[in-house]
Amino acid sequence: MDRKRLFKTLARLIVLIFILNYIATKLYWYVSIWYFDMPMHFLGGLFLGLSMIWILSYKDLSLELSLKLIFKILLGVLIIGVSWEIFEILFNNIIAQMLFNTLDTISDIFFDLAGGTFAIFYFFYLKNGIILITKNTV
Repeated sequence: MDRKRLFKTLARLIVLIFILNYIATKLYWYVSIWYFDMPMHFLGGLFLGLSMIWILSYKDLSLELSLKLIFKILLGVLIIGVSWEIFEILFNNIIAQMLFNTLDTISDIFFDLAGGTFAIFYFFYLKNGIILITKNTV
């Protein structure tokens, strides 16, 4: 996987997130479907994880899987995820006058990290050229 292909994947993913968020906002899915923010946080974590890989591989994508690299990627996802939750808490408390929900915040951070972890597996899966689904020729 080269940087151009990874960038195209990131672009497609962010467009998907924006479209889903637009539809969810217009149709009130965040309020009417109680679990809708979970896949959105997973997709956000996936985007952040792939973005961290793209940033860390500014010269080339010959990154080797190591605990240090995994730590950097997940730490980046965690910092941005926690920052978003702080913004959300401040917005809800100051502007929307909604109560703080600890379980929702922990769940959101968990799904951010799950998406970041999936990004690591996805990248190294594609980098090593492993093909999971094969086409049967008849």
